[in-house]
Amino acid sequence: MTRHVAVLMGGWSSEREVSLVSGAAVVNALRDQGYVVTAIDVQRDVGALLTRLYPRPDVVFNALHGRFGEDGCMQGLLNMIGVPYTHSGLLASAMAMDKPLAKQLFAAVGIPVAEHVIATRAEVLAGDVMARPYVVKPLNEGSSVGVHIVREGDNALPLEESSWPYGDRVMVERFVPGRELTVAVMGDRALAVTEITTAHAFYDYEAKYAQGGSFHVLPAQIDPAVAGEAMRHAVLAHQTLGCRGVSRADFRFDGKTIFILEVNTQPGMTPTSLVPEQAKHVGISFGELCKWLVENAGCEE
Repeated sequence: MTRHVAVLMGGWSSEREVSLVSGAAVVNALRDQGYVVTAIDVQRDVGALLTRLYPRPDVVFNALHGRFGEDGCMQGLLNMIGVPYTHSGLLASAMAMDKPLAKQLFAAVGIPVAEHVIATRAEVLAGDVMARPYVVKPLNEGSSVGVHIVREGDNALPLEESSWPYGDRVMVERFVPGRELTVAVMGDRALAVTEITTAHAFYDYEAKYAQGGSFHVLPAQIDPAVAGEAMRHAVLAHQTLGCRGVSRADFRFDGKTIFILEVNTQPGMTPTSLVPEQAKHVGISFGELCKWLVENAGCEE
């Protein structure tokens, strides 16, 4: 039986603060479940991290969000030292974070995706690369970091001209109007469908994490056939990427078609986050969810 769990949190991505909140909640929940827990605030020092992981824990709970923690980098390190960890493995994590590649895989198995083009920063700043409205987003960030909607009549630049820290290439994607839906997948089971509403222009970083920034309608008040399709697509996306443990698929529904936006392989893990909310809705407490993730950890040795 698993006894000692190391919880990785923090990191140095743009989602550091959110990860610290997730990690603290997980630490408390696992201690309540009877585990010996070591909390590790991960810094950009691999040697220091390896030192903290000896003697080796039975399992690492990966509560990191964003780049270097969610994109396959940390998973590769844990594979190398042979420590089982929660959530998806290296390949699934890397593919999910690579938005263009993930969309290609989703489209190949019949999950609708919005059309997009990959453009350079210079091309985006020079003028519209597709008809408005469209969305500009980094290729490999999470939590809507860097996402900007360009609408008819907008005069502001679609991205920061001199302070865009997300690389020279960006994704420009057709904006899908309609409703924001999300589905958690636990193992191979879709838990529920939540509709997310917000007073913001869209479900951006602030809407996700600021107090009162968004509202969750659970279960979503939509036609049961639409909910069923969203849940089927979430499970198919989870399986197509080869995800493990828990993932969350985000969708836009325009009244006719459900378009997948992305799959988050390490979604927020506070008791009020979307995945724990859906788990609670189907009778799984936050502590039970954290325990299930620990007991279903794995390693690609």
